Amino acid sequence: MGRRTKTPVSFDAELSALPAELRWREWMGRVEAVIFASPTPVTREVLAKVIGRDCSLDHLIDDIRAELRGRPYELVAVAGGWQHRTRKSFAEAIQVATGLGTGDPKPLSPSEALVLLCVGYFQPITRSELSAFFGKEISRDTIGHLRRLGFIAAGPRAPQPGAPYTYVTTKEFLSHYGFDTLRDLPDMEALEDAGLLSKDRLLAGDIPLGLIAGEDGDEADLDEEVDADDGI
Repeated sequence: MGRRTKTPVSFDAELSALPAELRWREWMGRVEAVIFASPTPVTREVLAKVIGRDCSLDHLIDDIRAELRGRPYELVAVAGGWQHRTRKSFAEAIQVATGLGTGDPKPLSPSEALVLLCVGYFQPITRSELSAFFGKEISRDTIGHLRRLGFIAAGPRAPQPGAPYTYVTTKEFLSHYGFDTLRDLPDMEALEDAGLLSKDRLLAGDIPLGLIAGEDGDEADLDEEVDADDGI
């Protein structure tokens, strides 16, 4: 006889047999469990598979966040989904106990950070356009390193002679720097009005690191400047 396959058990997303309060609690548990088990941010489409069709996922997330108040971790919206992350106030304790977080696993040089910042704000953008912006050639090595780190990827071809590839930021960029969408990048005009960002400051390498890290611009500055005579 051939091997018999088990009939898959039907998954009950609606939970209509449960009282409303218990149904809501079960949906909360399912959503939190899926997010907890995933190493990457979980999208709305994925979470919708484990809750009822009429369930408000946003309200569910709000209730989960409310229950996590006071806990050392939180539920954050990042890279178009949700993820559990430890609160920044516990970073030092984690470092002392485990050594984790003592350094950025994907460190960037000041020049690479500047290129990434420009791609973030002006994407899709070609390498020649980046070179024109800085007034010096942006090396293929710089672009290649940012691609290997997963921060940028090839975008649509530009309507220029030769149809060169443009470059755009990725979900990994959003996740690494704690942004949900590109709309969370600090507003360019507001930064210029506040004197925190300008083309002159970009060219000088004088850019607050927090602009890329998703923090307030006055919290951390780049300690080094890009030498105007050096290529990027």
